[in-house]
Amino acid sequence: MARSVVFDIGETLTSDTRYWADWARWLDVPQHTLSALVGIVVAQGRDNADAVRILRPGIDVAAEWRARQAAGQGDQLDESDLYPDVRPALARLREAGLWVGIAGNQNADVSRLLGILGLPADAIATSGEWGVAKPAPAFFERVLAWAPGEPQEIVYVGDHPVNDVAPARAAGLRTAHLRRGPIGLTTTAPDADWTVDSLDQLADLLIGQ
Repeated sequence: MARSVVFDIGETLTSDTRYWADWARWLDVPQHTLSALVGIVVAQGRDNADAVRILRPGIDVAAEWRARQAAGQGDQLDESDLYPDVRPALARLREAGLWVGIAGNQNADVSRLLGILGLPADAIATSGEWGVAKPAPAFFERVLAWAPGEPQEIVYVGDHPVNDVAPARAAGLRTAHLRRGPIGLTTTAPDADWTVDSLDQLADLLIGQ
């Protein structure tokens, strides 16, 4: 039985629409062009930042991100970035007595932004804070040390089979593959403990155990 549920962030709790729209504005390219390139590189199994590199060959994406931050155009999140099922599903899980965590591959500032939104979660962390990113095993070691319960009592939820499901399973966690966003909808994760189309569906499954 689950004691803790830990959620990925991008395309699990939040839509990446704003993220890529902001990059398109910064690069002064049509949003549709960048979004299409993201889809192409994802389908090829490449890092989605390669979409930026296609548009600007030789670009240092990390340095460009720092330039965006310095210009006041870093990460932004508000209620409109959340998928509609996020608040009710997380609230139901907490009310049922499960510990709810949020941990994904984001800059450290995303923890603050999510905190401002007041999500029904017990703790929030990012790869930027931990200094290690998925799919590295060390990321999931941090999850194991952070979330209450034995590995088999912790569920990691994400849309990405390679970054989320496979490494979480390798670490001994239970996993839920969310069919959401470009990656979640175009890939499968047959080794996941659950495959769901919404967080409401996941909450039904976990609370019903």
